Amino acid sequence: MHITVLSGAGLSAESGLGTFRDTDGLWTQYDLAEVATPEGFAADPAKVHAFYNARRKNAAEASPNAAHMALAQLQTALGGRLTTVTQNVDSLLEAAGATDVLHMHGALDRAKCAECGHRYKALPIMQPSDPCPACKACATRPDIVWFGEFPEHMDRIEQALSTCDLFVAIGTSGQVYPAAGFVDLARQTGAQTLELTLEPSEITSRFHAHRHGPATELVPHGCLRCSTSPSHRLRSV
Repeated sequence: MHITVLSGAGLSAESGLGTFRDTDGLWTQYDLAEVATPEGFAADPAKVHAFYNARRKNAAEASPNAAHMALAQLQTALGGRLTTVTQNVDSLLEAAGATDVLHMHGALDRAKCAECGHRYKALPIMQPSDPCPACKACATRPDIVWFGEFPEHMDRIEQALSTCDLFVAIGTSGQVYPAAGFVDLARQTGAQTLELTLEPSEITSRFHAHRHGPATELVPHGCLRCSTSPSHRLRSV
């Protein structure tokens, strides 16, 4: 049996990292067109770097919660039978012990050169004058997938969705594509589907089963820890 797990902002919210929909979070202080698009970066790279420097600091100070730990433990138990995909740009899953996490929207602790494409570990504070370690061009940017850019690892993600027996979405809003369409791709090839979210998402009805509540309660104490059949897993929801 193969399981594909997609995690969203709700997985890290209980670690103190806000979501897009928080009414008083970091995102509400900025115009996303100015700080989360290639056009915004071209217009004012210093402003964009300042925004991601703040987000990087917040993420670095956060600790994995019980849901991150449970997913890392599940990966240890299932090995190659679990594919872990995340929309989150923090590295809390890795901090919990998970490996080979597919960050479809990039990661705050990485940087890349817009000139040569070189990727490397981000400095805590990035600025427009930073030279690329490879080509020395002052064209470095956060290794983040901005609005209007294509998500990463889509070939591996689509392969996992087409071959999994169970697809689980944790803490996702169902508002952002292509991730919001993953449940449909999984169902088309016969997978069972399960949503674990704080409250019903915009796509709850497209899942075979769903549970609602905090991720730190649902993930560790739910069905994900066992490696029984998908049908048994969903009957226990």
